Amino acid sequence: MRVVLAVGTTRTAEIEGLSAAGADPEAMVHTPSADAEIVSYGEPVRSPVVPVSPTGCPTPAVVTRAVRDLVGFDVTVVDAGLAEPTGAPTVTVGARSGDDIREADPVPTAPGAFAAAREFGQALPDDEVYLGESIPGGTTTALGVQAALGERSATADGASVSSSLPENPVERKEAVVDEGLAASGLAEGDLSGDPREAIRRMGDPVLAVLSGLALGCLESGTAVTLAGGTQLATVAAVLRHAGEERPLDLATTQYVADDPSVDLGALADAFDLSVTATDPAFDAGDHPAFDGYVAGEAKEGVAMGGALALARTAGVSDADVRERVLERYRSLPLDA
Repeated sequence: MRVVLAVGTTRTAEIEGLSAAGADPEAMVHTPSADAEIVSYGEPVRSPVVPVSPTGCPTPAVVTRAVRDLVGFDVTVVDAGLAEPTGAPTVTVGARSGDDIREADPVPTAPGAFAAAREFGQALPDDEVYLGESIPGGTTTALGVQAALGERSATADGASVSSSLPENPVERKEAVVDEGLAASGLAEGDLSGDPREAIRRMGDPVLAVLSGLALGCLESGTAVTLAGGTQLATVAAVLRHAGEERPLDLATTQYVADDPSVDLGALADAFDLSVTATDPAFDAGDHPAFDGYVAGEAKEGVAMGGALALARTAGVSDADVRERVLERYRSLPLDA
């Protein structure tokens, strides 16, 4: 069993009010690098920050690492456009950090990174792979790709992307996407059937890498689980627009499934996804580390939903997961 994490950055995350993936904008750029280190080593070893939200909610990487301790799965980290270096071992596929999607060509490396990631996915020797991500601002760029593909209206009720914030800033995201379409000279759906160009013009490098990885794995007979929320559902949209018709599984958290601002069921129907949503049973008041999750922060990310599903399949109890999460949380250098 292997979890492959694509970690990268987009300057779209610098737009105020879009993401909680970091205590402040200066720290946010280090979040993907630190997440990779936490899943790989248990704590940051080179990154100068421990990713926490502005209210102190810890990164989902802590949960994924805790489950890794209990279940024991291999991890491969793919550099999908990091802006800051990471101490975790990484695979390079030629991705570069993405620019703001309100620019005309924010991800020029997307087609090449997609192709290289596809080749890497084809070469993986595993029978089953879980694909996850870490990229602040990624739900906004996912919405941008949906718009370029003509899939922004895939949901009848609610938005088609979730948020790391308790209150999903849907109107702000929609406005940013509309500005991005205008900057690229695109109308809604202009890039239907051309997903790599949609990512290049309205997305981020992580989406390019994840989509290439997923396609390559499927082509070689490796079972793929998209381990995440609406960003990974957008990977499914990319694959469908690339002509991929094989079954796709999405493993996410109950926090995403219960998000009142998102119609996850409609997304699953639109992109022919089989969804597993796992409730980690974190309780507010048990420990401050859990309060943010229960309040709706950091609903997903860093393959947390996939990791929780793996724990459930392996017969690991929710109580054991919670205790190990707390042990990992207490070991973090939170004063760093």
